[in-house]
Amino acid sequence: MAEEKKLNHEQEANPLLKQQPPQQPPKAEQTTEQQDRYLGWTADGLPISHGSVMGQPIPRSPWNSSACACLGQNDHFCSSDLEVCLLGSVAPCVLYGSNMERLHSNPGTFGNHCLHYSGLYVIGNPCFGWNCLAPWLSYHSRTEIRRRFNLEGSCEALNRSCGCCGSYLENEEQREHYELACDFATHVFCHVCALCQESRELRRRVPHPGFNAQPVLVMIPPGEQTMGRGA
Repeated sequence: MAEEKKLNHEQEANPLLKQQPPQQPPKAEQTTEQQDRYLGWTADGLPISHGSVMGQPIPRSPWNSSACACLGQNDHFCSSDLEVCLLGSVAPCVLYGSNMERLHSNPGTFGNHCLHYSGLYVIGNPCFGWNCLAPWLSYHSRTEIRRRFNLEGSCEALNRSCGCCGSYLENEEQREHYELACDFATHVFCHVCALCQESRELRRRVPHPGFNAQPVLVMIPPGEQTMGRGA
């Protein structure tokens, strides 16, 4: 036994042998409180730890146009904005179906949402005198657009402009509850303007699902060539 220990000791002390680094004890896993600290709502429902290298939340961007910009902006989408304004004034069911079709890009999306919206519109107008039932269906689209493209809500916009909504919002979950209520209130009191704003945002960010964005290579055959003779 003594000779074996001596031999092992000599092998460990031999400088020609490759020295192995000392094994470090495994790091303790993060506690539940540390993991929960990095969980929060960002774009597409990702945790806040995915926001940046330092684990900070992704900053939300403002909408491309305000809800009151009925005619849109003076850019290359101007003709599309005029179409949105016309559809929102005459046929909001068509505009809502078009928004959901562009947002989901699934076959049959336009017909399903347009039909449901039309049913609520027909029931709400004769019974209550105004379109009060359709916003209960359509306000979810505003929340979905806001989460998908990481857009700021009404509370964040007011806090950015005048700083009046940031004092009582403690965390991200509470802020999201307020934003859901603001999305619903926007569709109830400014329904047509909200639909138009969402449509302008989608047309600037998402191509129409029926549009073939792949380039088409057109092969043109060479013209007939003739041998010319010198005079």
